[in-house]
Amino acid sequence: MTSNPLADIIASKGWCVADGATGTNLFARGLETGYPPELWSVERPDDILWLHNSFLDAGSDLILTNSFGGNSFRLKLHHAQDRVSELNIAAARLARQSADAHLAKTGRQVVVAGSMGPTGELFEPLGPLTHSDAVQGFAEQANALAEGGVDVLWIETMSSNEEVVAAIEAAKPTGLPICSTMTFDTASRSMMGVMPADFASFAVAQGADFIGANCGIGPAELMHSVQGILPAAGTKPVVA
Repeated sequence: MTSNPLADIIASKGWCVADGATGTNLFARGLETGYPPELWSVERPDDILWLHNSFLDAGSDLILTNSFGGNSFRLKLHHAQDRVSELNIAAARLARQSADAHLAKTGRQVVVAGSMGPTGELFEPLGPLTHSDAVQGFAEQANALAEGGVDVLWIETMSSNEEVVAAIEAAKPTGLPICSTMTFDTASRSMMGVMPADFASFAVAQGADFIGANCGIGPAELMHSVQGILPAAGTKPVVA
């Protein structure tokens, strides 16, 4: 098992400030609606470096790679499903470059987290996606992010436990620490009906090192979801 720099930051400070919002900032740089930002890691790397550097200058302890939709299922919508490794390695290397430069300049250690978002597919029996296909797809992304130099794999914005378990199973062989978050709506349920406490217990049992809630419809509902996660989290740090 590799070291866990995210846990080190939390142990020393009591918290860790992540970055955001990627989409909002890239739209301001000219990203068009419907265009995959993951392609910018090779097409417009200077804009991605600008994004990471802006977050670091603002005080982020953790930056996420530009790879949220970097799995083959999402990239297939843009005929880029054969570029998973290329795009994720590029995204990881850009974030690593920014983090290393920031460390050299300021002496402040920053965590690079490899962003792994949902497939956008429904699992059997509601849809066509099988567990094995999901694991294979997530593994391709996880391995590429690890090769690119991330410190943590950040499985985020999930809505079903089936997708959580597939992503965690795919991430484990890298040996990297794993974060898993789910997104919840006004009824404190994910799109697939999962409650925060149930997700937390499930993700911890699957081996996630950090768990939490992200995205959703605003800070109030996010905090409500996090309050549901905390009792089930045990000693695991919780992400909001």
